[in-house]
Amino acid sequence: MALSFFTLSPRVLLPPSSSSTLLSVEHLRCLDGCLTVVHSRRSWLRKWPLEGFREKSICVANFASLRSVNSGDENEEESEEEDEVEESLTASTSPEKWDALGLGQAMVDFSGMVDDQFLEQLAIEKGTRKVINHEERGRVLRAMDGCSYKAAAGGSLSNTLVALARLGIHSIGGRQLNVAMAGSVGSDPLGGFFRAKLRRANVNFLSKPVKDGTTGTVIVLTTPDAQRTMLAYQGTSSTVDYDSFLANLVSKTRILIVEGYLLELPQTINTISKACEEARKHGTLIAVTASDISCIEKSYEHFWEIISSYADIVFCNSNEARSLCNLTSKDSPISAARYLSHFVPFVSVTDGPHGSYIGVNGEAVYIPSSRCVPVDTCGAGILYGILKGVSDLKGIGMLASRVAAVVVGQQGTRLRVVDAGRLVTSFVHHLESSDICSDVESDHISSC
Repeated sequence: MALSFFTLSPRVLLPPSSSSTLLSVEHLRCLDGCLTVVHSRRSWLRKWPLEGFREKSICVANFASLRSVNSGDENEEESEEEDEVEESLTASTSPEKWDALGLGQAMVDFSGMVDDQFLEQLAIEKGTRKVINHEERGRVLRAMDGCSYKAAAGGSLSNTLVALARLGIHSIGGRQLNVAMAGSVGSDPLGGFFRAKLRRANVNFLSKPVKDGTTGTVIVLTTPDAQRTMLAYQGTSSTVDYDSFLANLVSKTRILIVEGYLLELPQTINTISKACEEARKHGTLIAVTASDISCIEKSYEHFWEIISSYADIVFCNSNEARSLCNLTSKDSPISAARYLSHFVPFVSVTDGPHGSYIGVNGEAVYIPSSRCVPVDTCGAGILYGILKGVSDLKGIGMLASRVAAVVVGQQGTRLRVVDAGRLVTSFVHHLESSDICSDVESDHISSC
């Protein structure tokens, strides 16, 4: 059974097909183990630069110092031994090809525990995400003076890239993944802090600092009931310029990951469009993260312009997926995954403790949860599987779910090196015991 892609008008949102059915694992085992998808709507993707992707088909798948701040990563307590391992394995800053390049907001997180009274005194609504100015940021940080809080290279995109890089250290076949990020940081100490923390985690931050710029920050206030309130000062992160340097990076990247937060910023929309055009020209896969439902509601047309014209992969949670499809809260995430997959070759929709769905050509593959609430790092497992040319959708989805489960079960949101190794070993064992075809570590287009 070959699943052929077809084109629907990106300007007309049709109801999800009621005739679509949930794909079983057996349905995926077609053509001697390969799920072949005829790609007819983007002729520029005739030759895929990724291992395991066939011709015309894919086997699916403004602080002067930080002395008063605990600069240990908020998301983890890394041992010196782990840091030494990663630094010794860090890829060259100029490889022939980047496996993944993230384009997003580069911001430093300041995270601390506060009580409800703290929020009330500052007139901050609990559980919300708000963009603040420089003065508001200073007022909140002054109020936090004396409190214990930590600084980290933050953001969902950086968490995903770190997880992908750590999975890539223990890469199938011995070749580690080259992972990088582009964005905008200032020439201040926080910009250097952000770059250093990512580099230490095997992710190369490649953009040059903006002279006299101020690095963006997010103040994350967590109350005893585990609710998080986020105050974002965008700084230079709200402006990401498209230039020859970025164009060159995109041209030698296998997967470009666009962070949805950039689509709500007027200054970055043109950059995203040009980067996607460059990616399209060079056969680079384009993944888009929905990031937050507020971004979609604020920039609905921009999301659909990028998704319908360029995206090959979309990551979103159930609420974000429903918002993209103009569905109500009563509609199931299965319907959203099916519908979005008419426009995008590969869709991942997480549904909290209920699991997640992978949408392909109007159909959905259910991935049970691993006793957790799936988080942003779920996308890292999927990207890892695609970069490794694995054709087992269920296997890729389960790896993503297990990555999320490990992260949720620890303090912080960064995948640890030791856990990444254990997950890859388990994944390899799954592939070896499965009769589903995979082109792991193959540089050639071949048939099963």
